Amino acid sequence: MTQANVLRVERNPALIRSQVLENLRQAILDRRLAPGQRLIERELVELTGVSRTSVREALRELAAEGLVTAIPNKGMVVTSVSAEEARQLYQVRSALEALAGRLFAEHANAAQRKALVRALERVERQAAKGAPILAAKDDFYGVLFEGGGNEALRSIVGGLHARVSLLRSLSTSVPGRLEHSVEELREIVDAVQAGDAEAAAAACARHVEEAGRVALLALSEQEGA
Repeated sequence: MTQANVLRVERNPALIRSQVLENLRQAILDRRLAPGQRLIERELVELTGVSRTSVREALRELAAEGLVTAIPNKGMVVTSVSAEEARQLYQVRSALEALAGRLFAEHANAAQRKALVRALERVERQAAKGAPILAAKDDFYGVLFEGGGNEALRSIVGGLHARVSLLRSLSTSVPGRLEHSVEELREIVDAVQAGDAEAAAAACARHVEEAGRVALLALSEQEGA
């Protein structure tokens, strides 16, 4: 399938804005639009089949999410994350998600605990099919943060989501990482089911640290290529 076919937007006026935004966002996360690549409005209009206004609106939203960056005298480019930025992001994620795991184990009700198990099962099904798991993992974390009951924590993590997504898509593409990632999520659920808040926090931190280690290795290989 060509890039033009993947990015093409269906001609439904009510959905055009959301479709072009989602198509471009996914192309960035899949690295079909590569970090540092210049995004030329005219080319995007041709690829998506929508108006320049729709493309411009989508780029503004992606800039707000941190997925594209406006560069003086160059225009919009796909955001690049340096190894040092990645290291710092994963440090913050490790601390925040450890707290999320601890809070969930301490405060989640029975329905939320069952929802976490079901979310893990969705991740496992996706992984078994060899399909992308990031959306299913988003659902898993959505349950985790909701069950913790701390809205300030959810808001802070949400602010990091887009920049972290650039790195998550990179780390999960590394051979072998998918299986380890699923196993690490199982450890989180096992700790929660055992009612062990400290173990849940440690499992959440370990999952992020491993993802960060893999992402940093992948970034180093890219920079050295």
